[in-house]
Amino acid sequence: MTGAAGAAHATEPSAKPYDPTEKQKSQAKTARIPIKVVQAERLKKPEWIRVRAATPGSRFYDIKRILREHNLHTVCEEASCPNIGECFGKGTATFMIMGDKCTRRCPFCDVGHGRPDPLDADEPRNLARTIAALKLSYVVITSVDRDDLRDGGAGHFVECIRQVREQSPSTRIEVLVPDFRGRLDRALEILNAGPPDVMNHNLETVPRLYKQARPGSDYAHSLKLLQEFKRLHPDVPTKSGLMLGLGETDEEILQVMRDMREHGVDMLTIGQYLQPSEHHLPVLRYVHPDTFAMFEREAYDMGFTHAAVGAMVRSSYHADQQAHAAGVN
Repeated sequence: MTGAAGAAHATEPSAKPYDPTEKQKSQAKTARIPIKVVQAERLKKPEWIRVRAATPGSRFYDIKRILREHNLHTVCEEASCPNIGECFGKGTATFMIMGDKCTRRCPFCDVGHGRPDPLDADEPRNLARTIAALKLSYVVITSVDRDDLRDGGAGHFVECIRQVREQSPSTRIEVLVPDFRGRLDRALEILNAGPPDVMNHNLETVPRLYKQARPGSDYAHSLKLLQEFKRLHPDVPTKSGLMLGLGETDEEILQVMRDMREHGVDMLTIGQYLQPSEHHLPVLRYVHPDTFAMFEREAYDMGFTHAAVGAMVRSSYHADQQAHAAGVN
């Protein structure tokens, strides 16, 4: 290379060194996954995929302000949920505890990866105060994966549940937990001290696609988590969710639904996977509404107490309505 082009090339800054404490998003996150993301031709979104924006006069910006004032995160923001405008506009949010840096690098997810910060001891109190201030009757609490913690964060979940119940006794609490890989027994023992009103853990996809979509996770382990919690707390509804469009077949989805029922899962959510960026796993199909309707019929035939199934359904989308329909009051 010669001339101006060569001179420009010679002065280009070298690549920024990897900093494990920095939150990595998009390409910076997925580039370090052992299983490389292979892009496919981008499919045109069908007419039934419609994202609702926040309406003028809604509580959207008010909710964002309150969250920042209390130093809280939501999975709605961190995972770029397409329903954020609708949910924030109605004054609902799914709170994400234990920071905004996940120890996993799932290439379907837009939550940032990095070495997490130490737990914030004030977070349970701040969370409880926020929920009380918003006068929420139903809340969903989720978290990043915290493989750096001996209990996977189970103790922090329990403290959050305790503080919320202390300040808002009538509020129903759903938790969407990580898989507590390598520390399941310890986590379940800790959760005994303060079980939620609904226990949610998402299987996300079919076992054939786990290595690609959920590196570091295990399908059988996730089923065991749901089954063991149900055994310990038979009166607490269990819930799990799937996303479609990663290359699964309809029969594989039906088999996962059967596996859920065999492991005591009561409630089901199924939605369409939407690619957060060009660096994430591509959408390989957009599932037709008729197919979603088929999965919903099959779910009730299998004995699920409630099934929220549709293109824009997410695990905590209208979670209060899902829980009420399943008998949680």
